[in-house]
Amino acid sequence: MKICVLVKEVPDAAVEKRINSSTGRLDRSGEKTLNPFDTHAIEAAMQLKEGGALGVDEVVAVTMGPSTATRALQKAVSLGADRSVHLTDDALAGSDVNGTGYALAKVLEAEAPDLVLLGQQSDDGECYTIGAVVADHLAMPSLTQVIKIDVEDGGLRCERQAEYGYDTVQVALPAVISVGDAINEPRYPSLKAIMGAKKKPLETKSATDAGIEADRVGFEHARAHCSDFAAPPAKSAGLIIEDEDTNDTVEKIVAWLDERKLLS
Repeated sequence: MKICVLVKEVPDAAVEKRINSSTGRLDRSGEKTLNPFDTHAIEAAMQLKEGGALGVDEVVAVTMGPSTATRALQKAVSLGADRSVHLTDDALAGSDVNGTGYALAKVLEAEAPDLVLLGQQSDDGECYTIGAVVADHLAMPSLTQVIKIDVEDGGLRCERQAEYGYDTVQVALPAVISVGDAINEPRYPSLKAIMGAKKKPLETKSATDAGIEADRVGFEHARAHCSDFAAPPAKSAGLIIEDEDTNDTVEKIVAWLDERKLLS
C-alpha cells in the first residue's frame, strides 16, 4: 500500500505576507519553509505506516513548486517519507487552485496511491480547497478537517470537525483526506534523518513529464485573477481614561458606550 502526502513550500511565518503589485500574486521572496499544516499530514501517514494495520509499504512526499521547494521535500523526508516527487516547471507559475489541483492530480495518477493526505490549508493562501480539487480529478472520496483516523474493516474511520461539533465518517480507499492540526503532534526529525534526507530518492518532473495540458495551468489560464489590493486601514488610537475621579470616570465610560449605542 502506498500513501502520498502533498506538501508545499511557504514563506516562513516570520516573513510579512505581501502582494507583488506587478504580478498580483503573493510575494514569495525571503525565507521559506515546509507548510506547518502538512507536517501533521506526514505524521498521520507515519502513524498509519507504523501501526501496521494497513500494511503501508511506502510514504511518498509530493510537491509542486520552484526549485527551492526541494528543501520542503527534504524536510518531509526527514520526518519519515521514503522518497519524494517534485513537479517543477515555469509553465506552472501563477496557477490558481484549479490549475494546481489538476497538476498535482496528474502526478498522483502516475503514483497510483491508496491514500492521499495533506494539511487542511497552506500557511500562505489558506484556501482549504486543494484536497477537494485533487480528489475530484482523481474521482476519489474526499474528507476535510479530519482530526482522528482509525483503520477499520479495510477502510478508515475518520472523525472530522464540523460546524456544530464532530462527524464520524467511514471512508473506503482510495481516498483523499485533509487533516487538521489537532490530529497529532508532529515528531521532530533526528539529526541522522536530517543528514540522510538528501540521499533519499527525489524524482523531478516537468509539466510535460506529468502529461499536464499547457492550457490548464499557469497564470494566463487561471480562472481567478486578483485585480486590486490595498492595505487595511490603520487602527485609530484607543481612548485612555485616567481614573482621577471615579464618578467622573464612570460618566465618561457610560457616555462613550452610549454614543456607540452599546448600552441596552
